[in-house]
Amino acid sequence: MSGQKPSLKSDDSAQSRFQVDVVMEASSAAPPEESKGRFRVVGFMDSGAMDIGLPPDVSHEPDTAKSDSVSLHSTGTGHTHISDSHSNTYYMRTFGHNTIDAVPNIDFYRQTAAPFGEKLTRPSLSELHDELDKEPFEDGLANGEEPSAAEEAAALAAKEAKGGSVKFGWVKGVLIRCMLNIWGVMLFIRMSWIVGQAGIGLTIGIILMATVVTTITGLSTSAIATNGFVRGGGAYYLISRSLGPEFGGSIGLIFAFANAVAVAMYVVGFAETVVELLNDVDALMTDELNDIRIVGTLTIILLLGISVAGMEWEAKAQIVLLVILLAAIVNFFFGSFMPSESKEPKGFFGYRTAILLENFGPEFRDGETFFSVFAIFFPAATGILAGANISGDLTDPQSAIPKGTLLAILITGLTYVAVAISAGSCIVRDATGDHNDTVSPTVNCTDAACTLGYDFSICKEGGCPFGLMNDFQVMSLVSSFGPLITAGIFSATLSSALASLVSAPKVFQALCKDNIYPGLSVFAKGYGRNNEPLRGYVLTFCIGLAFILVAELNIIAPIISNFFLASYALINFSVFHASLASSPGWRPSFKYYNMWVSLAGAILCCVVMFVINWWAALVTLLIVLALYIYVSYKKPDVNWGSSTQALIYNQALTHCLNLTGVEDHVKNFRPQCLVLAGYPNARPALLQLVNSFTKNVSLMVSGHVRTVSRRSNFRELYQDYARCQRYLNKKRIKAFYAPVFSDNLRHGAQLLLQAVGLGRLKPNTLVMGFKNNWSDGNMRDVENYINTIHDAFDLLFGVVILRLQEGLDISHIQGQDELLSSHEKPPVITKDVLISVIPAKDSDSDSCPSKTTSNQSSPLITRETKSPLSLTDQRLLESSQQFKKKQGKGTIDVWWLFDDGGLTLLIPYLLTNRSKWGDCRIRVFIGGKINRIDHDRRAMATLLSRFRIDFSDINVLGDINTKPKKHNKLTFKELIEPYRLKEDDMEQEAAERLKAQEPWRITDNELELYKAKTNRQIRLNELLKEHSSTAKLIVMSMPLARKGTVSSALYMCWLETLSKDLPPLLLVRGNHQSVLTFYS
Repeated sequence: MSGQKPSLKSDDSAQSRFQVDVVMEASSAAPPEESKGRFRVVGFMDSGAMDIGLPPDVSHEPDTAKSDSVSLHSTGTGHTHISDSHSNTYYMRTFGHNTIDAVPNIDFYRQTAAPFGEKLTRPSLSELHDELDKEPFEDGLANGEEPSAAEEAAALAAKEAKGGSVKFGWVKGVLIRCMLNIWGVMLFIRMSWIVGQAGIGLTIGIILMATVVTTITGLSTSAIATNGFVRGGGAYYLISRSLGPEFGGSIGLIFAFANAVAVAMYVVGFAETVVELLNDVDALMTDELNDIRIVGTLTIILLLGISVAGMEWEAKAQIVLLVILLAAIVNFFFGSFMPSESKEPKGFFGYRTAILLENFGPEFRDGETFFSVFAIFFPAATGILAGANISGDLTDPQSAIPKGTLLAILITGLTYVAVAISAGSCIVRDATGDHNDTVSPTVNCTDAACTLGYDFSICKEGGCPFGLMNDFQVMSLVSSFGPLITAGIFSATLSSALASLVSAPKVFQALCKDNIYPGLSVFAKGYGRNNEPLRGYVLTFCIGLAFILVAELNIIAPIISNFFLASYALINFSVFHASLASSPGWRPSFKYYNMWVSLAGAILCCVVMFVINWWAALVTLLIVLALYIYVSYKKPDVNWGSSTQALIYNQALTHCLNLTGVEDHVKNFRPQCLVLAGYPNARPALLQLVNSFTKNVSLMVSGHVRTVSRRSNFRELYQDYARCQRYLNKKRIKAFYAPVFSDNLRHGAQLLLQAVGLGRLKPNTLVMGFKNNWSDGNMRDVENYINTIHDAFDLLFGVVILRLQEGLDISHIQGQDELLSSHEKPPVITKDVLISVIPAKDSDSDSCPSKTTSNQSSPLITRETKSPLSLTDQRLLESSQQFKKKQGKGTIDVWWLFDDGGLTLLIPYLLTNRSKWGDCRIRVFIGGKINRIDHDRRAMATLLSRFRIDFSDINVLGDINTKPKKHNKLTFKELIEPYRLKEDDMEQEAAERLKAQEPWRITDNELELYKAKTNRQIRLNELLKEHSSTAKLIVMSMPLARKGTVSSALYMCWLETLSKDLPPLLLVRGNHQSVLTFYS
């Protein structure tokens, strides 16, 4: 058997590239871990390659070896084998195909909506790391397997039957489009006039200035386009993925609109030329204006038909138009070398040095200036994004956009310069067209025309029809075949119109797909194999047709140019912003850009906007600003990893680090709260109240201690983190969610108290809900609850406890606010299940059972069945929402009995600064002596005025130490009875043992020692009911219990007695460091 040599099957056999023959001595099958998996095998080899550097007769075997020790050796037969030194089995091991772990592959990095390439996912960490008794993989091929040859053939046949989308290379897709868009009618009917006004020198300067702007923008476009995969959407896609949806959404809409109106501009330009030709032969249908409308309408219908026919037909039409346009340009240059005597009276003499020198300097007329002429020319330089706008239809946008755009700018720029020099060197500024205007001996003539035998001095008085300054059709005069220039004008206008007609729907479709403007999503639908935006074509047609029928584009034209310039400015700014943010994700493969050059380009674009038309620039900026504000307000649910996020991170990190070098100062104290709220929707009243005094002022962290009696499921914790943070954001609660797994509340709170925060952004105040059900539950929970308060004081935290008589925890009620709405998805795929109603438990650890099964994503998920609420639950729900609404007129009663540094006074002051609490007035209650009430009131009034805190009244309580009512004392005695140790009724050793086992027990000695303090709590409750029963909120100094001396049960009884049967009550105790000051 050992001598038997396995061999590969013939190359003709339709096998998967990893399919092998099984040898006779193959070892046992792979272990279960290796055979399971839902991920397609990915290797380093090309899909069509079998050769990995070994001789062709090397045999392949299944990966069943028991050892990683492999050697390559030859046998006497000339066959090469890979031998396992332990099992002596011949096989070939292909790295990455004998394990669930996958080797690097490009498909893993594709986004879900990638337009080509199969979406594959690498194994998750949990699938590699978790125990094997976890749930099996459900779909896909086991790792190491691939589709059979039949499956691959069927998939390929299905794709071919459906038809692949048409993709363009950099020449056909970008270069030709950009050149056609930049070579507009300006080249044929305005270039000569610009040379006449500005002269050759300044005209070249104008062209170079425009080219500098477009070249910088082209470099910036190239940088963004090569920083990752580019989809359809052109300028919108580039800007939105760089600067975020706010800028992208605003620019995308006006850019699409500008392209749509540009269709009308170009079509009207074509129609005007046609109507002029008709007028020359007296063939007008009605009048000039209506003929323009008729011809324009017919033209745009024709262009729409070409566009709807598909990108392939549109590309063919562009090539035909390019050929005509190139022929017209060549025709002009040929004609410039062929002067004739018949053309001389009209100002064309061929290349002459005298004409060149005369036309080199400017001669501005009719109020024109350098900038006004520049404003007329600059629209001719736009159109550099024509290729980028169809980025989704390019084979390789990352390569095509830089090459095509920059080369188009170079070619068209040189063409404009050549035409300017040529026209300025062979045509005089003014000519009469009269053969008889020759030079007379009696006339003193110094113009260039005079040296050539003609006297056009009469033109200085105006009215001459020929020459650079007067004849817009002078290029037809120069050309060797005049009608070809007319064809060039037709080609330039139609090609630009066609490019705009295609660009606008493509950009608009990409914008609608992102659902930034919800009402426009109907235009996101595509049709056919190229996903053509037919609805967008119809919309663009309607907009274009509307402006064609208006036929007066002199006002809207500058706005369109400004729309394009605003897009260019933001593209340049995107590159600067991304470079400034120093995000690791910003690594374009195009290296010929500079962040400061891009910033200069953005500024130049803005300057040019105002040079062209200042009011149009203002209108553009106002529209962009309005759309930016709208999108910012709507906050679309997208995350594109924009440079704005990166810069915010940089700034936040820098500021956090800067804060660490600054010592805390009392003037800058803020109550930074760690709120033990469980799931965010479990105790809404607690979060809403704290949010009222921390929102936009200080830090708030929603802490969640998840007590578990089993092994912690950290994947579940991570999943809940994302869901809960989304819930907080949706409810506009400015807080961070911080969950921890722990054995009990105290341990989890210790973790949060020590670890939560970053530098100076660290909580200094612990906020908890009052444990309403403490007497019904396990007293060990009470022990943990009270010890959590002690731990907070040990760490120099202030402590705030909120008590509502109805309770805080609503997690047991079906149908309250869900953590997820129906359209939101958790980051990890899970199955939502129906959760049964659980008994209410107002503890501060879990708002819901923590022992959720593996398929429960969270205890707080939308319930499908609802049962009628009890009266108690109805009141609880109403109570939980009381801090969301405006409080109206009332009082916040501050019982500042003990000086804790001022936190008891600061919190109500911050509350009254909010609109919800703005109508409430602060009443201050302090303790004092009967015979010093007026003195104590004045002293407190002085202190409050120095603190600059407004108050409506100060009450001095001189009867705090009066004995409480007898029935209240009896009630307290009944309350503590179940928790007393009663050591006098048992042996000392037994008492000590019981006290050690149940440390919350209240000893007789303890009761006697703190009898006065107990009576004070009972009395204070009586006074609270007497003075503050109608208050909107009571803020009261929390009594302290000495650690190790006062048992948990007694302290809990104090808190219960003090706070029962009252309006919403905040028990506050600062860390006894000043948080208020009256020094400036």
